[in-house]
Order: sequence, then structure tokens, then C-alpha cells
Amino acid sequence: MKNKILYLLAASVSLFAAAACNEDDFLKEVPKDFISIDNAYVTESDYQAALTGLYNMVRYYEYTNEGLRCMLGTDVAYNARRNNDRMGNLVNEYKPENERLAYYWDNNYKLIKNANTIISRVMVSDLTDAQKEEISAEARFFRAFGYRTLVYYYGGVPLIKEEVVVAKKDYVRAGKDEVLRFMREDFEYAAAHLPGIDAVMDGKLSDLVAKHYLAETCISLGDFDNAIKWASDVIDSPSTGLMKERFGSRIADVPEGDVYFDLFQRKNQNRKSAGNKEALWVIQFEEDVPGGYTTTASAAWNYPLERNHCPATYLCTDPDGNTAMLGGNGRSDFNCGGRGVSFMRTTDWHLNQNWDGCFDTDMRNSAVNIVRTAVYDDPKSPWFGQSIISGASMSSNYKSQDWRWYPWLTKATSPGDHPSALYADKTLKTLTAAAGTTYADQYMLRLAETYLLRAEAYLFYGRKDLAAADINEVRGRANATPVSQSKVTLDYILDERARELTLEERRKLTLYRTGTFLKRTRKYNEYQGEQIKDYMALFPIPYSFIEANTGAHIEQNPGYTEQ
Repeated sequence: MKNKILYLLAASVSLFAAAACNEDDFLKEVPKDFISIDNAYVTESDYQAALTGLYNMVRYYEYTNEGLRCMLGTDVAYNARRNNDRMGNLVNEYKPENERLAYYWDNNYKLIKNANTIISRVMVSDLTDAQKEEISAEARFFRAFGYRTLVYYYGGVPLIKEEVVVAKKDYVRAGKDEVLRFMREDFEYAAAHLPGIDAVMDGKLSDLVAKHYLAETCISLGDFDNAIKWASDVIDSPSTGLMKERFGSRIADVPEGDVYFDLFQRKNQNRKSAGNKEALWVIQFEEDVPGGYTTTASAAWNYPLERNHCPATYLCTDPDGNTAMLGGNGRSDFNCGGRGVSFMRTTDWHLNQNWDGCFDTDMRNSAVNIVRTAVYDDPKSPWFGQSIISGASMSSNYKSQDWRWYPWLTKATSPGDHPSALYADKTLKTLTAAAGTTYADQYMLRLAETYLLRAEAYLFYGRKDLAAADINEVRGRANATPVSQSKVTLDYILDERARELTLEERRKLTLYRTGTFLKRTRKYNEYQGEQIKDYMALFPIPYSFIEANTGAHIEQNPGYTEQ
């Protein structure tokens, strides 16, 4: 015991002497009983928690009401109610002081900031080299992913390459190509150091996800050789493939379904749990678990795709002005579609004109994938079973408010398969007021998009034959007539993306990336085409950032200073 006491005493004297040699170290506060920036990044589990935060940020800012705006005001969708909310008035929305466009700036820079902190600290940590590489690869992917949104929406933006530890007010804009080259470096590192897709949990990033976005970045840089190479790595992997046979949870109860329908049913999105080889990156939406989403009440973190896209069919009144629909909050079926509130309808071009001669045969336009009819469903009504939308039985309030019903895509909801807690009466399939959320996991990326991305690279590379072959892989699965190489253009590829990916891809980002937003929205959006102004070719740099950046001048994008 005596020896032990002496040892502890000697140790404490030594520590005091060492501290006395450096007053800064002696006076430095080291938190012991709470998390701070100084003790939050130590163990591997600390870094894994920080990486989980990056996934959570992407899930949050991409899958909320604000995130859904990236589909509105494009060639495929517009504000169903035609009011000034939800991108309904683009002239009002595209203003430098508008917080809704600043949303994309602010949230992506938050993502970059948190990724930079992980990258800066892990490389000087005590973790193994292998741990450092994999953690850094994941963080660098998210950093590049943040810049991906910024560079396509805003053009050249401030390039922040490392952790910022002191206040900084002298940012300058880097050129667009400089940002793209930095993204390419990060995606290349991620592709080289992330695990293979079979080695990761559902929802986690793999090397193939990084290679897809690396191919996309190479297209933007005009490097079509490498774009084809990286996309081919994804497509040719023995671990990936388009789903071509029915699978998953709805085969028995929806016998009229098809494989495209199956892709979007609850519990069918993931590779390990559902055997879905088409899935590359799936955003997880488990309900009623810590960190998940709730089925008991409205919540800001719930993904409101059903609420936004599905029409308010259940609010349609019969020709006499009386209620003829079951339940006051909608039904979980193909007729009603859940508890939509009619905020986001797809354009007439997307619904009726974009099927390239295959309106009746293209699986993506089948009755289980796009609902084009609606009837009164209350057996007690004299109008039961008759059309809500045509003839003498047309709904009285639908006549004056056509936003109450419109054709809708079933991938926005789970017809007949809402979580049990959302049913007011499961026999009748009527829903509670808490419905409106889309509870299926969501594809951030699936293989069909990689085929269409490689087709884009082949087109610019001068191989329209190979571009057509890739498009036809996607069209063939959908039972659509093959396209000839003579018809392949960038517009045709964007048409095919609309047929395959509407309500999945961030359509506005795709149009900005390809430089086609102005032209295609003017041409195909019957409500907002005339609202498009030339200066909308880029988002405005938020005034809030320009005004706070007092140490250097930030040039506004063209056209906005004159407004």
C-alpha cells in the first residue's frame, strides 16, 4: 500500500511539473462530464456516431416539405392548388432574400461543415490506418455530396476544404470547374476506400454509390471516358441488377401488380432484407423506433410525400354537395390513395404525352402505378361506385377546385398497406388524421438511374448505339418499345428519367445539372412555363450570406441585382 501511495504521489508531482512547464496546457479546460468538440472525437464509436449524423442530415433536408420543393416548378410537377405557396409563384420564390431557396445553401454547408470536422480530426486520431481511411472516405463522400447540390444550383460557390475553427467572414466564390474537380477528388477517395456493397448494412454507403456520383461528376467535367468507366463498374458488378420479376411483400394481395409496383412497396427497398439488387443507396424510414418516424401524430421529420402528392379524393362531395366518401381522413386503397392534401400534381406532359407511343403497354403507366380514375366509395351514398371526375356524377366541389383530384403515382404511398397504427378502421381501410406520411424506405439511388447516366455519357462520347442499349435495358424491364439510336438525345434521356424516376430523383437538380431547366419547364409545365425567367438558370446566392460575409465581396448570380 505504501509503495502504491508513493507511486501515485510521484505521478501527481510529475504531472504538475509537466503542466508547470506550459501554462496554456495547465489552464486549458478539459471537459469530463459533458460532450464537447474536444472529447467528442476519440474512439471509433465516436466517429461512427458523427457519420450517422451526416446520414441523418441528408435524410432530414432531402425528405421534408422543403426537400420536396426540388420536384415542383419543373417539367414534371407543379403546385396543384396554383397559389403562391410551394413554388407556386416562381418569381416570388427566386429572390435572394427567400429563405426557401436559401434552405439548400444553408443545409448543404452544414453538411460540409460537419464532414470537414470528421475529416480533419480522424486523420490525427489514434485510430488504425484502416479505420481512418474508411471513416474519412464516408465523410468525404458526404462533403462532395453537399457540394454537388450547391454547384449545380448556384454555380461557383465558396470552397471550404477543412474544418473552420474560428469565425470567418471573407469567403470568396471558387469557379464551377474548381468545385467539380474537388468533388471528383472526394468521390474518387470514397470509391477507393468505402466497403463493397455486399459488406455494408442497408442504408449505408458503398464504393458503388461513390462510383455512380463520380461518373456523374465526370460528365459535368467533360470527362466521358471516365464517366463510362465508373458507371460501368456499378452496372457490371455481380452484386447489382435490375429487378425483372415480381418480388417482396405485395405479390399475394395485389395479384394485378408488376415488378415496377413492387419496387416501391413497404419493406421491398433494401438489398439484405428484401433481396433487391437494384437498390444502391436507400434512405431508411423505420416507424416508431428511436430515431425513426412516428405513426401516432404529425411530426416535422416524417416524409410527407403522400400528403403532398396524393389528391384529397376523400374531400370530394357528390353532385348534391353531400359526402359520399368513407372516412374523413382518407382510405388506404387505390381509389383514395391515403390522406393526401393535393399540393403537388404531375404535369399533363408527364401524365399523357411522355410515353413515346407506349401509353397502353409501358408498365410504369399501368393502373397500379398511376391511378387515373376515382369513384364514390361510401356504400350508403346513392352515388356509390360512380365517377367522381366525369359525367353527371362529377363531384360538386371538384368542378370548381380541380386540385381535389388528379391522376397520381402510387409510389408516393402504400395502397392497402399503411402501418397498422394509422388505421381508424382496418376493415374499411379508413385512416387516422396522423396519416399522410410515406413510410416506405426511399431510394436515393437505384441501378436504373445508373443505366440512364451511362447512356448520357455514351451520348456525349459519340456512341449513340451504346446509349440506346442502356436506355433499352430500362425500357425493356418496363415492357416499352426499344428506342432506336437515331432518337437518342439528351432530351430523350431526360424524358426516360421522367418515366422511370419521377418522385424519386431530385428533378430540379437533374435539370440544373444538365442545363435544361429553363427550356424544359417552359415547354412542359402548363401552369408555370410562362413564369420562367432567364435569370432562373441559377439560384440566387442568399442575401443573408452576402450580407454576413463582410470581409470579401460575393458576387450575386446574373439577373438578381436588377430585381
